[in-house]
Amino acid sequence: MNIGVFDSGLGGLWILKYLERELPNCNFIYFADQAHIPYGNHTPNEILKFSEDIAEFLISKNCKIIVIACNTATSAAISTLREKYVDIIFVGIEPAIKPAGELSKTGHIGVLATKVTAEGQKLEDNIQKFASNLEVHTVIGYELVELVEGGKADTDESEELLREYLEPLLEKNIDQLVLGCTHYTFLINNIKKIVGDKVNIIDPAPAIAKRVKQVVEDKQVLNNSVEKGSTILYSSSGSEKLRDFYSKM
Repeated sequence: MNIGVFDSGLGGLWILKYLERELPNCNFIYFADQAHIPYGNHTPNEILKFSEDIAEFLISKNCKIIVIACNTATSAAISTLREKYVDIIFVGIEPAIKPAGELSKTGHIGVLATKVTAEGQKLEDNIQKFASNLEVHTVIGYELVELVEGGKADTDESEELLREYLEPLLEKNIDQLVLGCTHYTFLINNIKKIVGDKVNIIDPAPAIAKRVKQVVEDKQVLNNSVEKGSTILYSSSGSEKLRDFYSKM
C-alpha cells in the first residue's frame, strides 16, 4: 500500500526512516514543500492551503494514509484535512508533552518549537491535559530550520544559535526537552553538547512510526506479499537536494 508523508522540507525524512523500518513492505511517497519553507514564517491559513494542496497530490498517488511529519502543519491543518478528506487516515505529530510530563523529576519541561507551533492551540491543550501541574517553558527556534535545510546542522553556527535558545531553558532547571519541529532532530548532536546528560531529549519519530504501523495493522492493509517496499521523493522546488540528503541518512 502507499503511505504519504509530508513536511515543509527535510525534517520529516527523520520520521520517514523510522516508518521504513517499521513497515518495510509498504510504499512511501514523501513530499517536501521546500518552495514554502520555513512554514513557521507563514500564517496558519497559508499553511492550511499548502497542506490541502499536498494532500490532494498524495491522494492522487493513491495514498490512503497520510502522515503529517511536521508539527506546524499538524497544528494548522490536521483538523480541516480530516473533515475534508473523510476516507483518508491522517496521522499528525505534536510536541511530546505527555511523555515529557511523565518523565520529569524537576517539574520543568522545555519545548523548542516553531512560532506557529509554539503559539498554537494544540500545544496549549496538550500542556493543560498532560502537564498542568508542571512548568512548561517554550522557546521559538528562529532560523534553525533554515540551518538544517542549508546543510549546517552540525556547524558552529548552529551551536551558537542553539545556545542562545537552550541556555535560558537550562537556567529554568528543565530535565526534559521536547523537540517541537522535525527539523530539530537533525540538530541533536549540538543540542546534546549544550544540554548534557541531565536533560532527556524527546524524539517523537519512534512513537509516530509505531502509531502508523498500528493503524496499518488495524486496517488489515499490510501487504506481506511485497518483499520490500519503495520510497519516492518529491519536492515543490526540485528534488535533487532532497534525494541527496536522503541518500546520506
